[in-house]
Amino acid sequence: MFDVIIVGGGAAGFYAAIHIAETAPQLKVAIVERGKEVLAKVRVSGGGRCNVTHAEFDPNELVKNYPRGEKELLGPFYTHGSRDTVAFFEGKGISLKTEEDGRMFPKSNTSQTIIDFFMSEIDRLGVTLLRHSAVTNITSVEVDAKTTQVWQVKTIKKTYSARKILIASGSSSKIWNLMEALGHTIQSPVPSLFTFNIKDPRIQGIPGVSTYARVSVLPKKIFDSKITVKLKSKIEQTPKLESEGPLLITHWGISGPAVLKLSAWGARALNERNYKFKVKVNWLPDYYDEAVQQLLLEIKEVEAKKTVLRTHGVDIPRRLWINLVRAAGIADDMKWADTSKDHLASLSEQLTASIFVVDGKSTFKEEFVTAGGIELKEINFKTYESKLRSNLYFAGEVINVDAITGGFNFQNAWTGAYIAAQAITKE
Repeated sequence: MFDVIIVGGGAAGFYAAIHIAETAPQLKVAIVERGKEVLAKVRVSGGGRCNVTHAEFDPNELVKNYPRGEKELLGPFYTHGSRDTVAFFEGKGISLKTEEDGRMFPKSNTSQTIIDFFMSEIDRLGVTLLRHSAVTNITSVEVDAKTTQVWQVKTIKKTYSARKILIASGSSSKIWNLMEALGHTIQSPVPSLFTFNIKDPRIQGIPGVSTYARVSVLPKKIFDSKITVKLKSKIEQTPKLESEGPLLITHWGISGPAVLKLSAWGARALNERNYKFKVKVNWLPDYYDEAVQQLLLEIKEVEAKKTVLRTHGVDIPRRLWINLVRAAGIADDMKWADTSKDHLASLSEQLTASIFVVDGKSTFKEEFVTAGGIELKEINFKTYESKLRSNLYFAGEVINVDAITGGFNFQNAWTGAYIAAQAITKE
């Protein structure tokens, strides 16, 4: 019989276990993990360096990085935000560093530092770690008049009992099914962070090229109900999904922060379209078509005797410029003086409104994140306790909260785990 059972040996599970054991050392705490390895996402995060959190310390700004959970996380981030996370780790002797983009890592530059710390802490605090213990059922049973209920966690090895239970199992369909059996609503999971698969001569042969760009997902065709004689279709002019930031050309298509933000905010919409859609890329996001055409006219006057291909006229990588010039129908040996108005208009369009066909997605490294999980309306975010079942708590990716890349998903895990731990130990 345990006082608290934590289902899931990941970031949220360990963080909660440590805070519970430190706050209430008299409590008997166990972490139940289905496999041999614990803290798997911690290990691979940030390319093996562990992107602990993000140096955004204003909760009002921090919540803007969560496509799902922005409203619900504001209060929790005031209780335990990224500044508190930094204070916790540094208070335990783990120095963190902040990179230019705000991501924070251990100064050791290895996730093993965080893993070793977590493992030594649960050992020091007497937390029981039950590996190879995949959970097959979770039920609550009445014990007697004094004890209202006890949770029973059945694993492939044996059944364990506890007064309180914290679900920190991440994106586990099996655990979601068990929570559904307990009455909870599950928002169906779909991939959140992914890259766009594109086969196009404009970006083929130049993997590794990176530049700042604006990317827009173009809406599907919509039908005009006013037309009755002949069915016609039209395209909405304003994109519903748009993001700006570094864009990376890969062997398979495009990636980088600009694309990953779009994949997060558009997780459900793009899933509904089976990851087949069109995107518009403005390689010069500070300019629009007319301004670029004017700029090209100025370059034409100044560089009249030079070839367009070899004149790097705008601030984009040279290899990308060459591909876009060719896509605009400009011959390799054409000089600026010989370009027509149509040539410049076509080049301007390639620079500010390149249309690409996306056909599928690829997982972003090993950091697989999903949108979906426990319905947020069924959770009390002051305690992270279920509104439907007492003494049942949630933390981490098991709930319908996800974020863009940059340490924000871990911060959600730390915040939920801390607040749940405080609530669990208050009694």
